[in-house]
Parts: sequence; C-alpha cells; structure tokens
Amino acid sequence: MINTPEKHDIEPNVGIHPFFQFLILFALLIGLVIVGLFAAEGIITAKYGAKAMTDVMAYDITNPGSLNALWILQILSTTVPLFITPIIFAWLIMREPHEYLRDTPKFPYILLGIAFVIMFFSLPLIELLSNINQQMVLPHFLKAVDDWMRASEATAQKAQDAMLKMNTIGDLFFDLFVVAFLTAIAEEFMFRGCLQTIFLRWTKNPHAAVWITAILFSAFHMEFFGFLPRVLLGALFGYFVVYSGSIWPAVVGHFVNNGTDVVLTYLSQHKKIALNPDDQHVFNYSGYIISFIIILFLFYVYRNIAIGKKPVVI
Repeated sequence: MINTPEKHDIEPNVGIHPFFQFLILFALLIGLVIVGLFAAEGIITAKYGAKAMTDVMAYDITNPGSLNALWILQILSTTVPLFITPIIFAWLIMREPHEYLRDTPKFPYILLGIAFVIMFFSLPLIELLSNINQQMVLPHFLKAVDDWMRASEATAQKAQDAMLKMNTIGDLFFDLFVVAFLTAIAEEFMFRGCLQTIFLRWTKNPHAAVWITAILFSAFHMEFFGFLPRVLLGALFGYFVVYSGSIWPAVVGHFVNNGTDVVLTYLSQHKKIALNPDDQHVFNYSGYIISFIIILFLFYVYRNIAIGKKPVVI
C-alpha cells in the first residue's frame, strides 16, 4: 500500500480536468522555452556577436566566448523555463502550490539519507540498462530513424562534454551548482511535482503516475540511447515523492546522480582517478544482482519510515 499522506492527494481537480492541466503545463513550458531562446539569442549576440549564436547552435566552442554563450543558452532556454513553469502553473493557474510542487518539509529527514544511499547503489543497474539500451538497433527499414537518433545522441554528448570541461575548482563548483543543484530542483518541481500530481489525479493510481511521468521525463531529454536508465531514475525519484509526500528526497536523489557524474568527470579530467566516467563496463552481473537486492531492501526501509511504521533495524 503506497503512502498518501493527505487524502486529497488523489482527489480529482474539480476545476480543470487533468488532461487539460497537462496541455496547459506543456504549452506554458513551450512558451517559456521560446521566450528563453529569444532572450539568450539577444544576450549572446549583444555580448559576443552574431556568429557566436551560430557557433553555439552547432556546439562549436572553439571560438572565444562560445562556451559562455552555450551556458547562457542552456540556462535561459532550459533551466529557467523548467523552474518557472511549475511555479506559475502551481501558484497562478491551479492555485494549489503545495499540492503541485510537493514542497512540504514535513517528512522524516532520515529519508534524505536513505535516498542518498539508494542513488549510489543504483549505479550498477543504471549501467546495465544503459548497456541494454546501447545494443538496441531499429529494423533495417527504419535505418534513417536510427541514424538520426544516433546523430542526435552524438550532438547531445558533444554539448555535454563542452559544458563539463572543468579546468579549475571554480569550474567544478559552477557545474555542481547549475548541472546538479539547479537542474535537480527545476526538473523535480516540473516532473515529480506538477506532472506526477496531474497523472496521480488523472489515473487515481500512484504506480501509473510514477511510471508515466518517468517515461515522459526520459523522453524529454531526447537522448534515445539513454532512455531506459533515465526511466529507472525517474521511477526512483517518483517513488521517493509518493512514499514521503515531499519533493525534497527526489531533489536530493537527482542532485546526487548529476553531482556524482560531475565530480567523477572532474577527477578523471585532472587524472585524480583512473576511472573513465563514460565507461559502461565497470560492474559485472553479480554487481547488478546485488544492486537490485539492496535497492529493494532500502526502498522497503524508506517506505516503512515514510508511512510511520517501526523502522527496520539495519
């Protein structure tokens, strides 16, 4: 039985049907993304010249100012809209901010620590799903689609590599702040806050809400060969919220996931560790099985604490 701390969590909205809530949320996000794109283009052109915007759109960071311009584009066209959209939707449109943002601080804070540990033990399963995903090949008659997907993936990887190039400790903290912290808050308010609440009210089924939201969360990132591991991450974050009633364990989990990648990338770039963060063959099948068992156990502990049962002795 999944914890639903407040009975009205799953009652349908009597004002706007969840289907139209979904359309409004989506339209609002698209509108703010377009505004962000125009704002970014104006700032980049004014500061670095018209060519800088062309270079950024091609992910060419060889020219001076191109990397800064890429960050401006990323923050204004993605991070800021993802943060503002759920706030406007929850506060001004639905007028139920705490219901849709799930920002309550009233939950056992030990859940933050458990979420932290779960994210580390999820790494082998994420690797396994990533390897399965990478081996997926579309039928021959869809070769053009397969080629497009792989080209899109390569472009996304190129942008990620550019933004995760960290020459100084200052670069590391900047990436942790933007890529890990701000992104975690913005995406969790958007997906596990507003979107998951919409599907919870629509389906009346918390499991359906979690998995539908996880699939949309993964699809949003437009990284086709990382689709399965991101669905798993979305489901983990979703259950963090469902069991606790609060967004903050999911924010912590999201921050740990993104922050781990940033820190490992920095350490690898500066030869502090031999591990390549892009290596997808770190664990073996024993590691995958152990990871799965530990995650199930930790979620059992997490759920019991969240719904007020006697904590399991660890």
